[in-house]
Amino acid sequence: MTSRLRSLVERIGPPQQAFADQARARQAQLVKPPGSLGRLEALAAQIAAIQGTDQPQAHPRAIVVFCADHGVCAEGVSAFPPRITHQHLRNFVNGRAAVAVLAEMTQSELVICDVGVDADVSHLASVRHGKVRRGARNFAIEPALTAEEAERAMLFGCDAVDELAERGIRAVAIGEMGIGNTTAAAAVTAALTGKPPEAVTGCGSGLSADGVARKIAVIQGALERHQPRADDPLDILVKVGGLELAAMCGAFLGCAARGCVAVADGFVSTAAAALAVAYAPAAREFIAFGHRSAEPGHQALLDFLEATPLLQLEMRLGEASGAALAFSILDAACRLHAGMATFAEAQMS
Repeated sequence: MTSRLRSLVERIGPPQQAFADQARARQAQLVKPPGSLGRLEALAAQIAAIQGTDQPQAHPRAIVVFCADHGVCAEGVSAFPPRITHQHLRNFVNGRAAVAVLAEMTQSELVICDVGVDADVSHLASVRHGKVRRGARNFAIEPALTAEEAERAMLFGCDAVDELAERGIRAVAIGEMGIGNTTAAAAVTAALTGKPPEAVTGCGSGLSADGVARKIAVIQGALERHQPRADDPLDILVKVGGLELAAMCGAFLGCAARGCVAVADGFVSTAAAALAVAYAPAAREFIAFGHRSAEPGHQALLDFLEATPLLQLEMRLGEASGAALAFSILDAACRLHAGMATFAEAQMS
């Protein structure tokens, strides 16, 4: 581990629970039956603890999407060709991708990052450029990354969040785009949780049953070949991960270090969150889980992290789309917490 990454991990401690206690005490006085706002009450308390304030807020906020390609696509594990990754970048930039529409709807800053797209997209001025290499290697044959590449991508993700925090951003939705990345996420999930590939592998962008079977076989073969260590998140990233997974892992760690609310998206984003928690267990309490993906591996990760997502819409798009939708839930939790009257204020007894 580089000294900078070690320093980042060592900075991460638990959220400030005194503010969570204050939030729960206030909620007990609001004009409602105790606990009647359900998980919104716990969410407001969590945000208060993360931000270290008695006035939790989900504004200002940002959506960060990390883009990268995967050499394992050569094994026929995706319904779409790798060129779709860099082609779809244009939709992010011109505002026509799903997450761009949702960013406008939720009044969120949208940050698109190239950490490993297999094309030259340096002409796209609105993209944050941090390409480590043009796609991860084909982990069916060789390790996906070197340790140096994985850590460079992690620090790029951390820096992206750090710059947002410096500008006052208080909540960050973390997502991805990269053809083939559900294969990497399934391999990471199997390595972390010990579950067999067939239990955590789905159709991704729309594979047939034969395609899913091939995908499972590729993941099984890679796990047998590389033997990633379940207790070593860097080893997992190097052997069966990807650059956007590494960058998101760094972004989750960066949010925890800076006291920002991190909102995990779906399967791939949550795989990165689980890696971040493996690095720094306290990072878990800085994450709100936006939704439950239709990908089977996502539930395995949620169980592993003992997490309950805010939404369940059978989405599997990625792009931080589900996390962006969850911003409205964070808004509701914070606004109810701040805006409702107490029994004393309402002169009720």
